[in-house]
Amino acid sequence: MTEVDARATVGQAAGRGQVVAWGLWDWGSSAFNAVILTFVFSVYLTDKVGDELPGGISASAWLGWALGIAGLVVALTAPITGQLFDASAKRKRSLAVLTALTILTMALMFFVHEDYHFLWFGLTLLGLGSAFFELAGVPYNAMLRQVSTPATVGRVSGFGWSMGYFGGIVILLISYFGFISGHGDNRGLLGIPTDDGLNIRLVAILAAVWFATFALPVLFAVPELPRTDADPGAASAGFFGSYRVLWRDLRELWAIDRRPVGFLVASAIFRDGLAGVFTFGAILAVRVYGIADSDVLLFGIAANVVAALGAITAGRFDDRVGPKIVIVVSLVAMLICGSMLLVVSGPAMFWLFGLLLTIFVGPAQSAARSFLTRLTPPGREGQMFGLYTTTGRAVSFLAPSLFGLFVWIFGADRAGIIGILLVLAIGLAVLLPVRPPDRDAAV
Repeated sequence: MTEVDARATVGQAAGRGQVVAWGLWDWGSSAFNAVILTFVFSVYLTDKVGDELPGGISASAWLGWALGIAGLVVALTAPITGQLFDASAKRKRSLAVLTALTILTMALMFFVHEDYHFLWFGLTLLGLGSAFFELAGVPYNAMLRQVSTPATVGRVSGFGWSMGYFGGIVILLISYFGFISGHGDNRGLLGIPTDDGLNIRLVAILAAVWFATFALPVLFAVPELPRTDADPGAASAGFFGSYRVLWRDLRELWAIDRRPVGFLVASAIFRDGLAGVFTFGAILAVRVYGIADSDVLLFGIAANVVAALGAITAGRFDDRVGPKIVIVVSLVAMLICGSMLLVVSGPAMFWLFGLLLTIFVGPAQSAARSFLTRLTPPGREGQMFGLYTTTGRAVSFLAPSLFGLFVWIFGADRAGIIGILLVLAIGLAVLLPVRPPDRDAAV
């Protein structure tokens, strides 16, 4: 057997059906990200449910704190839960339970009526859903090794990211044209009444059904993780003992191979910069470049399309030249496009350089996931992707803080771009010394 043949047999499951089933989870989960967390339910919660909230503290502030608490819970528990999933060989079962809990919170959002007395119920559901959703991402990302081989891990990761982007576009369009568009008391093509927020509450049900439908295939098509002895003692360590096991494993990993630790730090930084591109893109489009409010959604759809296409294309380069080169090229290209946005003006220039910028977001995200997969010791995928989630949470203040700082220093919204570019540049600088995964590493 040749070296290439031997490497191609390492993946536990590499059939196309299993890859598609795995990617469909990303397609379905986009309903939580796009509909619930970003564009629809969170806006309904702050603008409608909490509109007349007494006490002087806005609903937006309470939303920020609720999501902040959820993020703290995720940051503290993601590594040890991922470690437990690995040790107990219950990765798929954990994905099923956490996905089901996320979907349950989404369905219960139907009972959040347009009255500030329901704000606390809505915030609780959104906070719990956010925590469950992020924790579900740990076993899901860890399954990348199960549905890929060393020859395909890059393109499989890119396929998953692209499915998430495309799924978000489709569910947003269905929600908008079916339930939200138009004026008056009845909205959308279905003519749903807006009284008591019924149309938005039904969108939450739609999102829950969407996620449930597309989450099922991976639970049937991909086999459960086989039990290994890669991390002895982790299964019986208990909750607090799991932190001791985690610290022990990190010390051992640092002594043997420091690359995973270095990459976790670097990726946490540049991933926060990538998130900042989408977080502040719509604000800059309207306030700086003169994009009409009605066109922001169109730009958002176009940005997601090009990011998805970028992820698919870059996946093949990932498998050929390695994920580090893909990430470095993507970050450098984003720094160039972002610098151009600092000096150009007008909607046309924003469409041009904004889309050029976002086309490299998908490749960087996808290659980051395959980079960590290639570096992770077999049997510890859940633990490492738990740390991937935690480190990302730990520095998630960087892009927003630096964006606001530069806006304040220069007194102009455009200057906030400098803050985002600085985060991307720091992430790139920290990544450069990290030696890439070995080309013959077992995936």
